[in-house]
Amino acid sequence: MRKNKMATLGAFIVIAIVIIGILAPIISPYDPNAQDLYNSLEGPSLKHPFGVDLYGRDILSRVIWGARISLSISFTAVLLSGMLGIMLGAIAGYFGGIIDEIIMRIFDMLLSFPDILLAIAIVAILGPGKLNLILALTIYSLPQFARITRGSVISEKNNEYVDAARLMGENDISILFRYILPNCISPIIVQGTMRMATAILVISGLGFLGLGIQPPTPEWGTDLSVARTYLRVAPHMGIFPGLAIFITVMGFNFFGDGLNDALNPRLKDR
Repeated sequence: MRKNKMATLGAFIVIAIVIIGILAPIISPYDPNAQDLYNSLEGPSLKHPFGVDLYGRDILSRVIWGARISLSISFTAVLLSGMLGIMLGAIAGYFGGIIDEIIMRIFDMLLSFPDILLAIAIVAILGPGKLNLILALTIYSLPQFARITRGSVISEKNNEYVDAARLMGENDISILFRYILPNCISPIIVQGTMRMATAILVISGLGFLGLGIQPPTPEWGTDLSVARTYLRVAPHMGIFPGLAIFITVMGFNFFGDGLNDALNPRLKDR
């Protein structure tokens, strides 16, 4: 990882964003929902480094709390989709046959929809809200984890150590979860990092469309949606939430690429 400067930069950005999200209640200079209408649309200053929005709320505080909201939702969704996707993909890849066909055909149907459209459809049916957003992100991330796990399990299950485990009397479940899956963990970790970046983009996109986190909760996409009306008179309202999305997604992508280079045996000597 140290040999890849962009991966190091990505790791630094990810760690910084995570720390900011965790310490939001401590490092946030103001309450993100505290209003000061007398200073509405005021630009950046020493008192408010990122300026204030139309309600006089401190934009720096809202960006800091937005990191906490975006990371918590995306991490929860990626964790849930990873757990379910790994389990289903491992079962499909190891046992094959009709089980594999049923599981993978369902995921093929989900993959036929673009990520953002599938998330929009799910949230439009269930309604906006944090739990529904997590559910939508979990469902649309499931196929990616399942497919990469299935492929890894198929490539591992015919190796000699699996035959040795069978000769020792291990059952299929033990072989799958004790021996095969630990050898498939590298591509799954990389996939999880990449899905974090995608999930943050989808959260922001849904918030921009009014289908994500609802005001006054601080969220980058929602704040961007409000800011577009005032871009000419108060461009700072859109610049800083937009930069937060850009930097965070860039950090996760750089970090994911670096992990792929470090953990992929085909690329380690590149």
